[in-house]
Amino acid sequence: MQKPPYLGFGLGLRTDHYHDILSQKPAIDWFEIISEDYMVSGGNPLYFLDRIHEIYPIVMHGVSLSIGTFDPLDKDYLTELKKLADRVNPVWISDHLCWTGNQGVNLHDLLPLPYTEEALQHVVSRIKQVQDFLGRQILIENVSSYISYRHSVMTEWEFLNRVAEESECLLLFDINNIYVSSFNHQFDPMDYINGVPAKRIQQFHLAGHLNLGTHIVDTHDHAIIDPVWELYAKALQKFGPISTMIERDANIPPLADLLTELDQARAIAKKVLATKPFAEQVV
Repeated sequence: MQKPPYLGFGLGLRTDHYHDILSQKPAIDWFEIISEDYMVSGGNPLYFLDRIHEIYPIVMHGVSLSIGTFDPLDKDYLTELKKLADRVNPVWISDHLCWTGNQGVNLHDLLPLPYTEEALQHVVSRIKQVQDFLGRQILIENVSSYISYRHSVMTEWEFLNRVAEESECLLLFDINNIYVSSFNHQFDPMDYINGVPAKRIQQFHLAGHLNLGTHIVDTHDHAIIDPVWELYAKALQKFGPISTMIERDANIPPLADLLTELDQARAIAKKVLATKPFAEQVV
Protein backbone atom coordinates (compact mmCIF):
# COMPACT_ATOMS: atom_id res chain seq x y z
CA MET A 1 0.00 0.00 0.00
CA GLN A 2 1.15 3.56 -0.73
CA LYS A 3 1.54 5.88 2.27
CA PRO A 4 -0.76 8.92 2.40
CA PRO A 5 0.78 12.32 1.60
CA TYR A 6 2.70 14.52 4.02
CA LEU A 7 0.24 17.13 5.36
CA GLY A 8 2.40 19.52 7.38
CA PHE A 9 1.22 20.92 10.72
CA GLY A 10 -2.29 20.47 12.12
CA LEU A 11 -4.50 20.86 15.18
CA GLY A 12 -7.24 18.83 16.78
CA LEU A 13 -10.61 20.29 15.77
CA ARG A 14 -12.45 21.40 18.92
CA THR A 15 -15.88 23.01 19.26
CA ASP A 16 -14.40 26.04 21.06
CA HIS A 17 -12.64 27.08 17.86
CA TYR A 18 -15.30 26.47 15.17
CA HIS A 19 -16.24 30.12 14.68
CA ASP A 20 -12.66 31.43 14.80
CA ILE A 21 -11.56 28.88 12.21
CA LEU A 22 -14.31 29.83 9.79
CA SER A 23 -13.94 33.59 10.29
CA GLN A 24 -10.13 33.78 10.43
CA LYS A 25 -9.10 30.84 8.22
CA PRO A 26 -5.85 30.52 10.18
CA ALA A 27 -2.61 29.09 8.77
CA ILE A 28 -3.27 25.50 9.79
CA ASP A 29 -2.46 22.80 7.25
CA TRP A 30 -5.06 20.24 8.41
CA PHE A 31 -7.35 19.20 11.24
CA GLU A 32 -7.78 15.95 13.12
CA ILE A 33 -11.28 15.13 14.37
CA ILE A 34 -12.28 12.73 17.13
CA SER A 35 -14.32 10.30 15.04
CA GLU A 36 -16.91 9.55 17.72
CA ASP A 37 -17.80 13.25 18.09
CA TYR A 38 -19.14 13.23 14.52
CA MET A 39 -20.70 9.77 14.31
CA VAL A 40 -24.12 11.38 14.66
CA SER A 41 -27.11 11.77 12.37
CA GLY A 42 -27.00 15.57 12.17
CA GLY A 43 -26.77 18.81 14.13
CA ASN A 44 -24.04 21.38 14.73
CA PRO A 45 -21.05 19.00 14.78
CA LEU A 46 -21.63 17.82 11.22
CA TYR A 47 -22.66 21.30 10.05
CA PHE A 48 -19.36 22.83 11.19
CA LEU A 49 -17.34 19.80 10.09
CA ASP A 50 -18.72 20.09 6.55
CA ARG A 51 -17.91 23.80 6.38
CA ILE A 52 -14.39 23.41 7.79
CA HIS A 53 -13.73 20.43 5.52
CA GLU A 54 -14.40 22.68 2.53
CA ILE A 55 -11.28 24.63 3.53
CA TYR A 56 -8.95 22.15 5.23
CA PRO A 57 -7.93 18.49 4.85
CA ILE A 58 -9.33 16.25 7.60
CA VAL A 59 -8.05 13.09 9.27
CA MET A 60 -10.14 10.92 11.61
CA HIS A 61 -8.91 9.76 15.02
CA GLY A 62 -10.95 7.25 17.02
CA VAL A 63 -11.00 6.33 20.71
CA SER A 64 -13.43 3.39 20.78
CA LEU A 65 -12.16 0.79 18.31
CA SER A 66 -10.78 -1.23 21.24
CA ILE A 67 -8.54 -3.23 18.96
CA GLY A 68 -7.05 -5.22 21.86
CA THR A 69 -10.20 -6.46 23.58
CA PHE A 70 -11.44 -10.04 23.27
CA ASP A 71 -14.97 -8.85 22.55
CA PRO A 72 -15.95 -9.32 18.89
CA LEU A 73 -15.32 -6.32 16.68
CA ASP A 74 -18.29 -3.95 16.93
CA LYS A 75 -19.73 -4.04 13.40
CA ASP A 76 -22.27 -1.31 14.20
CA TYR A 77 -19.43 0.96 15.29
CA LEU A 78 -17.41 0.13 12.18
CA THR A 79 -20.43 0.78 9.96
CA GLU A 80 -20.88 4.26 11.47
CA LEU A 81 -17.13 4.90 11.21
CA LYS A 82 -17.19 3.98 7.52
CA LYS A 83 -20.25 6.17 6.96
CA LEU A 84 -18.39 9.14 8.45
CA ALA A 85 -15.33 8.36 6.33
CA ASP A 86 -17.49 8.29 3.21
CA ARG A 87 -18.80 11.75 4.15
CA VAL A 88 -15.46 13.31 5.09
CA ASN A 89 -13.08 11.43 2.78
CA PRO A 90 -10.29 11.71 5.39
CA VAL A 91 -6.67 11.54 4.35
CA TRP A 92 -6.34 8.73 6.90
CA ILE A 93 -8.08 7.09 9.88
CA SER A 94 -6.40 6.22 13.17
CA ASP A 95 -7.09 4.66 16.55
CA HIS A 96 -5.11 3.32 19.51
CA LEU A 97 -3.12 0.21 20.38
CA CYS A 98 -5.17 -0.59 23.46
CA TRP A 99 -8.38 -2.01 24.80
CA THR A 100 -11.17 0.23 26.09
CA GLY A 101 -13.59 -2.21 27.70
CA ASN A 102 -14.86 -5.75 28.02
CA GLN A 103 -18.14 -7.61 27.58
CA GLY A 104 -19.70 -4.62 25.84
CA VAL A 105 -18.84 -2.12 28.58
CA ASN A 106 -16.82 0.89 27.38
CA LEU A 107 -14.57 2.10 30.20
CA HIS A 108 -13.70 5.28 28.25
CA ASP A 109 -10.00 4.81 28.89
CA LEU A 110 -7.11 3.69 26.69
CA LEU A 111 -5.77 0.63 28.50
CA PRO A 112 -2.41 -0.93 27.58
CA LEU A 113 -1.92 -4.48 26.39
CA PRO A 114 0.43 -7.22 27.59
CA TYR A 115 3.28 -7.51 25.11
CA THR A 116 2.95 -11.21 24.40
CA GLU A 117 2.86 -13.31 21.25
CA GLU A 118 -0.79 -14.18 21.87
CA ALA A 119 -1.81 -10.52 22.21
CA LEU A 120 0.25 -9.65 19.14
CA GLN A 121 -1.46 -12.17 16.87
CA HIS A 122 -4.87 -11.19 18.24
CA VAL A 123 -4.29 -7.50 17.49
CA VAL A 124 -2.80 -8.17 14.05
CA SER A 125 -5.82 -10.27 13.07
CA ARG A 126 -8.25 -7.58 14.21
CA ILE A 127 -6.42 -4.74 12.46
CA LYS A 128 -6.54 -6.74 9.23
CA GLN A 129 -10.29 -7.23 9.67
CA VAL A 130 -10.81 -3.50 10.28
CA GLN A 131 -8.73 -2.57 7.24
CA ASP A 132 -10.68 -5.01 5.08
CA PHE A 133 -14.00 -3.61 6.36
CA LEU A 134 -13.01 0.01 5.79
CA GLY A 135 -11.23 -0.73 2.53
CA ARG A 136 -8.19 1.26 3.60
CA GLN A 137 -5.00 1.11 5.63
CA ILE A 138 -5.31 2.54 9.16
CA LEU A 139 -2.92 4.12 11.65
CA ILE A 140 -2.41 2.71 15.14
CA GLU A 141 -1.20 4.96 17.97
CA ASN A 142 1.01 4.09 20.94
CA VAL A 143 -0.74 4.95 24.22
CA SER A 144 0.68 6.25 27.48
CA SER A 145 0.69 3.68 30.29
CA TYR A 146 0.86 3.49 34.05
CA ILE A 147 1.07 -0.28 34.58
CA SER A 148 3.07 -3.16 33.12
CA TYR A 149 2.21 -6.84 32.81
CA ARG A 150 4.32 -9.63 34.30
CA HIS A 151 3.56 -11.78 31.25
CA SER A 152 5.06 -9.34 28.72
CA VAL A 153 7.95 -10.89 26.78
CA MET A 154 8.95 -7.92 24.61
CA THR A 155 9.22 -4.16 24.86
CA GLU A 156 6.38 -1.89 23.80
CA TRP A 157 8.30 -0.68 20.75
CA GLU A 158 9.10 -4.24 19.68
CA PHE A 159 5.42 -5.10 20.01
CA LEU A 160 4.33 -1.97 18.11
CA ASN A 161 6.86 -2.61 15.34
CA ARG A 162 5.67 -6.18 14.82
CA VAL A 163 1.99 -5.13 14.90
CA ALA A 164 2.66 -2.64 12.11
CA GLU A 165 4.75 -5.03 10.02
CA GLU A 166 2.44 -8.03 10.33
CA SER A 167 -0.85 -6.17 9.88
CA GLU A 168 0.58 -3.78 7.27
CA CYS A 169 -0.88 -0.80 9.11
CA LEU A 170 0.85 2.55 9.64
CA LEU A 171 1.71 4.25 12.92
CA LEU A 172 0.60 7.39 14.68
CA PHE A 173 3.64 8.09 16.84
CA ASP A 174 2.64 10.04 19.95
CA ILE A 175 5.78 11.81 21.17
CA ASN A 176 4.19 12.89 24.45
CA ASN A 177 3.01 9.35 25.19
CA ILE A 178 6.55 8.04 24.70
CA TYR A 179 7.83 10.66 27.13
CA VAL A 180 5.08 9.89 29.68
CA SER A 181 5.62 6.13 29.53
CA SER A 182 9.42 6.48 29.66
CA PHE A 183 9.05 8.47 32.89
CA ASN A 184 6.51 6.08 34.39
CA HIS A 185 8.42 2.91 33.46
CA GLN A 186 11.97 4.28 33.60
CA PHE A 187 13.21 3.52 30.10
CA ASP A 188 15.16 5.66 27.65
CA PRO A 189 12.69 7.25 25.18
CA MET A 190 15.38 7.10 22.49
CA ASP A 191 15.29 3.31 22.70
CA TYR A 192 11.64 3.60 21.67
CA ILE A 193 12.33 6.02 18.82
CA ASN A 194 15.24 3.96 17.54
CA GLY A 195 13.20 0.76 17.79
CA VAL A 196 10.54 1.64 15.19
CA PRO A 197 11.15 1.91 11.41
CA ALA A 198 10.54 5.21 9.64
CA LYS A 199 8.65 3.56 6.79
CA ARG A 200 5.67 2.85 9.07
CA ILE A 201 5.31 6.28 10.70
CA GLN A 202 2.70 8.57 9.16
CA GLN A 203 1.83 11.06 11.91
CA PHE A 204 3.14 12.61 15.13
CA HIS A 205 1.05 13.73 18.10
CA LEU A 206 2.29 16.42 20.49
CA ALA A 207 0.52 17.27 23.75
CA GLY A 208 0.87 18.37 27.34
CA HIS A 209 0.53 16.33 30.52
CA LEU A 210 0.34 16.51 34.32
CA ASN A 211 3.50 15.60 36.27
CA LEU A 212 2.61 14.39 39.77
CA GLY A 213 6.21 13.73 40.77
CA THR A 214 6.00 9.97 41.16
CA HIS A 215 4.26 9.54 37.79
CA ILE A 216 2.92 11.49 34.82
CA VAL A 217 -0.71 11.48 33.67
CA ASP A 218 -1.42 12.08 29.99
CA THR A 219 -4.08 14.77 30.42
CA HIS A 220 -3.81 16.84 27.19
CA ASP A 221 -4.72 19.92 29.22
CA HIS A 222 -1.37 21.67 29.52
CA ALA A 223 1.12 23.30 27.17
CA ILE A 224 3.83 21.09 25.67
CA ILE A 225 6.93 21.03 27.89
CA ASP A 226 10.52 21.47 26.75
CA PRO A 227 11.59 17.80 27.14
CA VAL A 228 8.74 16.76 24.81
CA TRP A 229 9.80 19.41 22.29
CA GLU A 230 13.36 18.07 22.53
CA LEU A 231 12.14 14.51 21.95
CA TYR A 232 10.14 15.75 18.97
CA ALA A 233 13.33 17.22 17.48
CA LYS A 234 15.12 13.90 17.93
CA ALA A 235 12.23 12.05 16.29
CA LEU A 236 12.38 14.40 13.31
CA GLN A 237 16.11 13.81 13.08
CA LYS A 238 15.47 10.07 12.97
CA PHE A 239 12.37 9.92 10.76
CA GLY A 240 12.41 13.09 8.62
CA PRO A 241 9.31 15.20 7.89
CA ILE A 242 6.23 13.60 9.49
CA SER A 243 2.77 15.22 9.58
CA THR A 244 2.58 16.76 13.05
CA MET A 245 -0.49 17.66 15.07
CA ILE A 246 -1.07 19.22 18.51
CA GLU A 247 -3.75 17.72 20.78
CA ARG A 248 -5.60 19.73 23.41
CA ASP A 249 -8.62 18.00 24.95
CA ALA A 250 -9.30 19.97 28.15
CA ASN A 251 -8.59 23.43 29.52
CA ILE A 252 -8.92 24.54 25.90
CA PRO A 253 -7.03 27.84 25.34
CA PRO A 254 -7.79 30.48 22.70
CA LEU A 255 -6.96 29.38 19.18
CA ALA A 256 -4.12 31.93 19.07
CA ASP A 257 -2.30 30.09 21.88
CA LEU A 258 -2.40 26.80 19.97
CA LEU A 259 -1.25 28.56 16.81
CA THR A 260 1.80 29.75 18.77
CA GLU A 261 2.58 26.16 19.75
CA LEU A 262 2.08 25.06 16.17
CA ASP A 263 4.54 27.72 15.02
CA GLN A 264 7.01 26.31 17.54
CA ALA A 265 6.62 22.88 15.98
CA ARG A 266 7.20 24.39 12.54
CA ALA A 267 10.31 26.21 13.74
CA ILE A 268 11.78 23.06 15.30
CA ALA A 269 11.10 21.05 12.16
CA LYS A 270 12.61 23.72 9.93
CA LYS A 271 15.77 23.85 12.02
CA VAL A 272 16.20 20.08 12.38
CA LEU A 273 15.49 19.31 8.73
CA ALA A 274 17.40 22.26 7.25
CA THR A 275 20.28 20.09 6.06
CA LYS A 276 18.08 17.26 4.78
CA PRO A 277 17.27 16.89 1.07
CA PHE A 278 13.54 16.99 1.88
CA ALA A 279 13.69 20.19 3.97
CA GLU A 280 11.79 22.14 1.31
CA GLN A 281 8.67 20.11 2.20
CA VAL A 282 8.58 21.64 5.67
CA VAL A 283 6.93 25.05 6.10
